[in-house]
Amino acid sequence: MCNYCGCRDFPLIARLTDEHEAIADAAGRLRRAVSHGTADPATALDDLLALLGPHTATEETGLFAELRTEGSLTKAVDKLCAEHHDIHGVLGTVDRAAPDWPTVLAALDRLHRHIDNEEHGLFPASVIALPIDAWDRVTPARPGHGTPPPP
Repeated sequence: MCNYCGCRDFPLIARLTDEHEAIADAAGRLRRAVSHGTADPATALDDLLALLGPHTATEETGLFAELRTEGSLTKAVDKLCAEHHDIHGVLGTVDRAAPDWPTVLAALDRLHRHIDNEEHGLFPASVIALPIDAWDRVTPARPGHGTPPPP
């Protein structure tokens, strides 16, 4: 994950980046479980899915929705949403009785590239593209600081 552009100063981007780090760690544990038998792969897969679902929902209903409304990054958002669908489609439908681990490992490779594209492409671009009122709408409330201003 990067720290060079300042986009992590935006609370939602900081949160999504923290989640990316946790997802990357969980994906690494799954990869090691599959490749080296360090843990139960099914448990590692469940751990990854538990992180991935809420994260993707936050991106698609928050940041991505605002970017679609703004319009300049719609093609990038569409591509990232298609990648979400692809990765979730593979990881969320693993046949537990006869898992296709090579397909899962390939999806983890795509997940790694996907996170890199968001971190080094979409997130910095979104800071430039979105107006302040859009950030106000998607900024999570901080404990002790009330709620974000109404739209």
